[in-house]
Amino acid sequence: MPPPAIAFFDVDETLISVNSMSRFLRHHLRVSGRPDSAFDAALRDLRILAERGEPREAVARAYYRHYAGCDARHLADQGRVWFTTELSTGTLFLEHTVAALDEHRRRGDTVVLVSGSFTPCLDPVAERLSADTVLCARPETIDGVHTGRLDATMIGEEKAAEVRALLRARGIPGALCHAYGDHASDLPMLLSVGHPVVVGADPVLLRHAEAGGWGRLPGAGAP
Repeated sequence: MPPPAIAFFDVDETLISVNSMSRFLRHHLRVSGRPDSAFDAALRDLRILAERGEPREAVARAYYRHYAGCDARHLADQGRVWFTTELSTGTLFLEHTVAALDEHRRRGDTVVLVSGSFTPCLDPVAERLSADTVLCARPETIDGVHTGRLDATMIGEEKAAEVRALLRARGIPGALCHAYGDHASDLPMLLSVGHPVVVGADPVLLRHAEAGGWGRLPGAGAP
């Protein structure tokens, strides 16, 4: 019997073909009665931060400020409606990565989703794929209401730290485990395991994949 292992999966553009954070924000603003121009303005402001060279963590904190004053239960309900709509397109999931996840489940590995997105988007994905655990951004809530602040971004080194903490807690060597990611910010997580897999064609990750003999899978938009 092989020893227990964990397979860690980034979500946006690794398991699913879209950016859940931007797509859900559009949905949230629409069902809240806001015009499409509100989403366009929000996206523009986030892009300006990124183009100024602000770290992804700072952009994430700006993103979650849009949910200040929102009831967490209402956002969870909105997330399920959003997911059903995305699922109806028939193109939400990336088949090669989902096949890899299914193989890990068949072998008895623990499947963990690790994402800078948050539970309204990720819980329906985790349920659909029968993932065991979700590690994700943690917006601050007080009495069930979002404050607009963020306790954890789950990006870059934060993502890797959570992965290593889970491995320590379960007494599982990282060398036995797999991780899948599509963006350079996933690199610290990929370096935390013995079997990293690059999804898509991020140039930073591809350099590491070529140098280290890492696995590769097609990403969003691949033929």
